[in-house]
Amino acid sequence: MVNKVYRLGCDIGGTFTDFVLLDDRTGEIRTGKCLTTPGDPSDAVEEGIRALEAGVPDFVGQLDELIHGTTLVINAIIERKGAKTGLITTKGFRDVLEIGREIRYAPYDIFAEFPRPLIPRNRRLEVDERVRSDGTVLQALDPEEARRVVRTLVGMGVESIAVCLLNSFENPAHELLLQEIIEREAPGLSVSISYRVLPQIKEYERTSTTVTNAYVKPLTGRYLSKLAGRLESVGFRGKLFIMLSSGGVTSVETAAEFPVRIIESGPTAAVIAGQYYGRHFNISEMFCFDMGGTTAKSCLIQKGVAGVVPTFEVGRVQRFMKGSGLTIQVPVVDLMEIGAGGGSIAHVSKLGTLQVGPESSGALPGPICYGRGGADPCVTDADLLLGYLDEDYFLGGTMKLDKEGARRGVEEKIAQPLGVSFLQAVWGIHDLINETMAAAAKTHIAEKGGNPKLVTIVAFGGAGPVHAYGLARKLGAPRLLVPPNAGVGSAMGFFTAPRAFDLLRSHKVSLAEADFADIEQIFRDLEADSAKILQKEAGGETLRFERSLDLRFVGQGSELNVPLPNGDFAGLEKDAVRRLFDEAYEKLYGRTYPDSEVEFINFKVRASLPEKLLQLPKLNPRGKPSLTESVRGSRLAYSPLAGDFIPYTVYDRYRLFPGAKFSGPAVIEEKESTLIVGEDGQVAVDDYGFLWIDLVNRIKD
Repeated sequence: MVNKVYRLGCDIGGTFTDFVLLDDRTGEIRTGKCLTTPGDPSDAVEEGIRALEAGVPDFVGQLDELIHGTTLVINAIIERKGAKTGLITTKGFRDVLEIGREIRYAPYDIFAEFPRPLIPRNRRLEVDERVRSDGTVLQALDPEEARRVVRTLVGMGVESIAVCLLNSFENPAHELLLQEIIEREAPGLSVSISYRVLPQIKEYERTSTTVTNAYVKPLTGRYLSKLAGRLESVGFRGKLFIMLSSGGVTSVETAAEFPVRIIESGPTAAVIAGQYYGRHFNISEMFCFDMGGTTAKSCLIQKGVAGVVPTFEVGRVQRFMKGSGLTIQVPVVDLMEIGAGGGSIAHVSKLGTLQVGPESSGALPGPICYGRGGADPCVTDADLLLGYLDEDYFLGGTMKLDKEGARRGVEEKIAQPLGVSFLQAVWGIHDLINETMAAAAKTHIAEKGGNPKLVTIVAFGGAGPVHAYGLARKLGAPRLLVPPNAGVGSAMGFFTAPRAFDLLRSHKVSLAEADFADIEQIFRDLEADSAKILQKEAGGETLRFERSLDLRFVGQGSELNVPLPNGDFAGLEKDAVRRLFDEAYEKLYGRTYPDSEVEFINFKVRASLPEKLLQLPKLNPRGKPSLTESVRGSRLAYSPLAGDFIPYTVYDRYRLFPGAKFSGPAVIEEKESTLIVGEDGQVAVDDYGFLWIDLVNRIKD
């Protein structure tokens, strides 16, 4: 029997695909990075595995787990490359996708656009049925009418059907009947019913989420099936897991059935890694900053916990305008897209000003310096020209950068049209993207009740450490933390994520009228369903369940989530539940209303298996270490304090040792990323190889 000693994390980003190979016996970590292959992402997965095999021969046969995160689902939604999908809904609700919440996200913009629904109106069909809000049937579903509707959609050539009927979360009988009819009339056709995807109150959110799941389900199923086959062909016989948007990992079968749950799988992993590091070092306020080639995401982690929110938006018409995207109602780590990456394109706007992003060059063609046909100057081009990147050591020297091509691009497309010097143009690109990110970060931190002048910024991603120091200065943050292998931070995060799944069910009832025995049965049903989802990866391990409630005052439009203590809900007193709600409400809003009636809305369960955490390996220096042995040399790089190019000491991160301390200006290089430290920075290396950078003066640009 082969001894399974390795775990592999693989994160497919918009520009690069990252790999981290962990040896569970020794804690040794090996990393890899290659350009993403948009046409077939599994090509990059195989390429990266083959490259790792050069250093660790035959490791694939000893792989216990491969944990995978991908941008495939979100890209399919944004680019409208999902399946041809149809919707079956209750008579009178055909237009709910366009009506939404009847809120204009920009009330004073008469030209404001809304996202185009994933399903056009002619493929949204109705059935004459009606279930009351208490679950009783007012109008029964006619099976013959249902068959006609299904045949009509099949005749239109749909590849997938979404079913979302009114109040089906209370009584799913009609949705289940429609599912049976679809399976008989069109065997093999992809089906998503709202009772399985999101049995929750709020018609628009439930319909939008179910439709999104149906839209990407065939594509995701084909990709995951192909990926599994590709991995099998290279000798992989272990377990394949997929990262969830909520911060857990799940089986490939569950991800294929509920692809709407993995929309934010890649960015979430870096936050989970940051959460793990925050707990390990007991950091109370941590700002997780992950900047890759295409986008940057951030999250405020407070007291070692990254918040999880019940809803988010995808494919916004106005990138930073809440309400301008497609609403998805599934648990997701509370990320904020800062909207910048190494591939963000710099251009002159119609007003004659410099603008960077939100358009990105992606992996193909990429920035000009990649030499793959890119013609527009990008953030990475500016970083190279500022001396922050080494044209001969990008990706550890495996990818030569075209510095002269980048210089010509900035001169011709930015400096000359704006009538500014080359230096002003290239620094303007770098500084503007930092300013954009800082403005968004301040808003995010303030919304969560944090203080940017108290947070420790932890940087991930290939471009994160390059820009983190500038971001910290603009925020006034006192400290910056850069973990080892920060450039593949998301792939590292897979090893710290729990095997978990979240389920919920809506049942609206007032606290005064609620039967706690019935509620206990709802919780047990949810626990049984989640146990079925996790049973394959359980392997005899004991499942742990966490329960919570969504409550609100009667008449309110939004709910408050309240965690519950362990134990039988039927044994709780109603006064005890009310106290839990009042305490949570007062903590959030400063006061509560004891005389106002409270009602239950959603019942939630998170099922999880024991965590198989990453054990941080300590550095093991040989002999008597010397800082001079860590110096690779010196090169000119731009200093915003000096306003000119000055010598920066270049350090080899792999030669740094525990207890090493030095001052900026410095460039610290590793294969997957580069850290820039200004003159007012003090760097210290801890026992685990983490770089702690204190900003001495904290002077804002």
